[in-house]
Amino acid sequence: MSSSSAPASSDRYVVATDGACKGNPGPAGWAWVGEDGHWAAGSIPEGTNNIGELLGLLHAITDHANVRDLVVQADSKYAIDTYSSWMDGHRRRGWVTSAKKPVANRGILEALIAARDARRAAGLPDVVLEHVRGHSGHVLNSWADERAVRASQHAAKGEELIWTSLRGLDTLDVASAPPRSAADRNGR
Repeated sequence: MSSSSAPASSDRYVVATDGACKGNPGPAGWAWVGEDGHWAAGSIPEGTNNIGELLGLLHAITDHANVRDLVVQADSKYAIDTYSSWMDGHRRRGWVTSAKKPVANRGILEALIAARDARRAAGLPDVVLEHVRGHSGHVLNSWADERAVRASQHAAKGEELIWTSLRGLDTLDVASAPPRSAADRNGR
């Protein structure tokens, strides 16, 4: 996850994240979409919606490691709460829950902590997390949903891949809404 091709701006940059899963667990996808149309998405043949949400957040942060003021908008309270409140407590308690069971998604949480700590070591401010309501017309979130759903469709074929405009794929026209997905038509 190189940030060498990430947007050059060292000022404020807004990116929306989302995760999707066909069944839960099942084939999953994650995505982030930036305010300038740059994006990334990945497919996981077997995952959960929460894994998709956390991976979208992780890739948004690591793909923009040099952006000074990074704002991540997510429709997942789980991802926001995990990053801002829970992951450090899980680590302090030895990666067990209060019920003494192993914490889910530990590897992703460890990677999120490492990404956060790398930003701090570089003298960058912490990522600002903003909650947005999903499927409510928020254009960047709608694009992130479209990319995550598309990635989960690839995951359903057994593909585990990452696609990104940071490695030559076209940027998105985020001035307009994405094509409506089946999820939007069904009122998800």
